[in-house]
Amino acid sequence: MTRNDNLDNVLRKYQTAFQAKTHIATTSPSDILMETFGITDKMKDENKQYWGRELGKCWEGLVIEACKNLSTYQPALKIGADEPCDLRIGNYAIDTKYRVGSGDSGTLKKFKEYGALLKSHGYTPVFLFLREDNLQAAMTACKTGGWEIYTGDSSFEFIKNISGFDIKNYLISNINKFKI
Repeated sequence: MTRNDNLDNVLRKYQTAFQAKTHIATTSPSDILMETFGITDKMKDENKQYWGRELGKCWEGLVIEACKNLSTYQPALKIGADEPCDLRIGNYAIDTKYRVGSGDSGTLKKFKEYGALLKSHGYTPVFLFLREDNLQAAMTACKTGGWEIYTGDSSFEFIKNISGFDIKNYLISNINKFKI
């Protein structure tokens, strides 16, 4: 199978799950991943927590799939019960997030702790956020935790630079292809 076939499989998996979801009704800005599935602002606003979690897992799967054939690819790092990143490429420990909207003190503390933990293991901690509308307090906590932060287009550029694969162009070419 080609990388595009594997990426298509990630999107198909979520397409099926999204089709099975019962939808209700509200308004937040759209993004390229929402457009791939034809998810409207209204659909997403009906259950933001569900869509944020599921689109985040989809984003994680896409980034892993785009990078997993690299010679320096390693899966998530597990340290005890913790998994402070989703994948590793060379000295980068990468954690993917759809967006972060929680200013919960436990969440912010975890971001700081995980950044320090990854650094102590010789990694450069990197957050790849798909969206740009992240809570500023969370972004500040990530930075003080030693994370390199990429949002929106800069996340796509980071992936392209380390993998050679243009995942943004791939998603653009698949807008509404996996419509739910």
